[in-house]
Amino acid sequence: MDKSILDLLKKGGFVLYARHGQATVGVDQPYLNFQDCVTQRNLSEFGRRQAVYFGQLLRHLQIPISSPIVVSPFCRTIETAQLAFPYSYIQIDPIGYEIYKLGGNIPFVEKTNILSSLQSVLERKPPQGTNQVIIAHSFPEDVGLGEISNMGMVIVKPNGPGNGYEIIKKLSLEDLSLN
Repeated sequence: MDKSILDLLKKGGFVLYARHGQATVGVDQPYLNFQDCVTQRNLSEFGRRQAVYFGQLLRHLQIPISSPIVVSPFCRTIETAQLAFPYSYIQIDPIGYEIYKLGGNIPFVEKTNILSSLQSVLERKPPQGTNQVIIAHSFPEDVGLGEISNMGMVIVKPNGPGNGYEIIKKLSLEDLSLN
């Protein structure tokens, strides 16, 4: 990560949208139940190490993070947040499930509504001097924030409600650790 971006992150004002750590092979069950992790893909051991490392990197780089950490309702996103930010409050937001649904075959109107909801989330500025972390899912190619690698992160600059947002940089976990 280049120094100019790191300097900006240290001042705060960004949304750090991260994809969860590597999940186990398999698929989420058709009878998916958010209270039952057996019905979902969960973090692999490597994914757990990625999550811990992600949190350690942000602390080492002295990037200020606001609370709560916003997560999708899936077990893999919640566990990623718990491992990366063990002392932070975690807030489940249904927008994460909506983003997950973008990878399926959904009607155009529903896709448009989900992207509109996402925009309103990404337009919100975090508390002064901090960055908001959202841990959720990747997007299909050319949709929303696009494809994101496991534990990768998109740095988003919110322009305030109704004013959109800018994508500043997309980083893999490896990019983040090159400092």
